[in-house]
Amino acid sequence: MSTSPISIRVLLFARYAEVLGQSELMLQVPHGATVSEVMERVRAHPGGSVLPPRMLVARGLEQVDYQTTLAAGDELAVLPPMSGG
Repeated sequence: MSTSPISIRVLLFARYAEVLGQSELMLQVPHGATVSEVMERVRAHPGGSVLPPRMLVARGLEQVDYQTTLAAGDELAVLPPMSGG
């Protein structure tokens, strides 16, 4: 098993992109990192402390929970709450 860091691309939409001032982050995380660890790093970015502690996260087209283990090259989308009719 590799112990070198892996790259995770995080896409931010709507209010989350506005708060962080960017729509995409490339993060280096330890091999075996979880969604929770990645989201902690997102919230650590300047302005990120105002983000909610739990956000809707998808990998590919599928919603994932915070305990999901990530692999090199994974792309996460952080989606704000939606409303409408």
